[in-house]
Amino acid sequence: MNKILIAFFVLLTATFFGQSNDLLEVKGQVSAYISNLEGIYVINLQSEETVFTDENGNFAIKANVGDVLVFSGMQFKRKEVVLCAEDFENKSFKVHLGAIFNELNEVVIRNYSTINAVSLGIIPSNQKSYTAAERKLKSATDLDPSASAGGLAGGSVAFDPLINLISGRTAMLKKELEVEKKEAYMMLLEKMFDKDHFITRLQLPLNYIKGFEYYVVDNQKFTKILEMKNKTTIEFLLAELAPKYKEIIACENE
Repeated sequence: MNKILIAFFVLLTATFFGQSNDLLEVKGQVSAYISNLEGIYVINLQSEETVFTDENGNFAIKANVGDVLVFSGMQFKRKEVVLCAEDFENKSFKVHLGAIFNELNEVVIRNYSTINAVSLGIIPSNQKSYTAAERKLKSATDLDPSASAGGLAGGSVAFDPLINLISGRTAMLKKELEVEKKEAYMMLLEKMFDKDHFITRLQLPLNYIKGFEYYVVDNQKFTKILEMKNKTTIEFLLAELAPKYKEIIACENE
């Protein structure tokens, strides 16, 4: 009885190895919508052998006619291919994989423009907002009654503002603030009127437009109207100031 079992086992083993040795190699290439195709799974469901594609999508795996190859990747739809005899003979055996797209059911756009430091209670609602130049000037000139100043005048004021005043830093920061304001006025003016307006309507040479902008923002009456953003009134004032500026240009060119 034992001899029969041993003979059966030897026959079964030989049959198994004989089938394994009969496996052929199939070579192919995966194509998809991306250029780098490295790391896509290629699985033979019958032999459970697994290989991976290279960066060009090429692969080679042992299989038989009728075996099922599974192609799978994180960003691709799973695909099964039943091998036929032509697949082993065809050197250009190719498999195309489709992409997985995650579709959104709904897109909601919310307006969070009302959320700011004031609405969150971080700063008081009536607190003045400062530009960069304004903050520098305020910090340089602000007298702090709580500062001791090392015994200066009984320690009633901060020492830094006095140093800034003596050294001339305060004057420098005031000039910086004025420059910042003028630049802001000029940006506003350029948003309201393009170069064609200055050339066609005001009859100004192209290379004098920037100089005219500096000229008008030096006019306090004009900047007050500019802050109101009344385009009709601003346009009227520009037409009034343009001849005066052209007279200045004419005098300089004499």
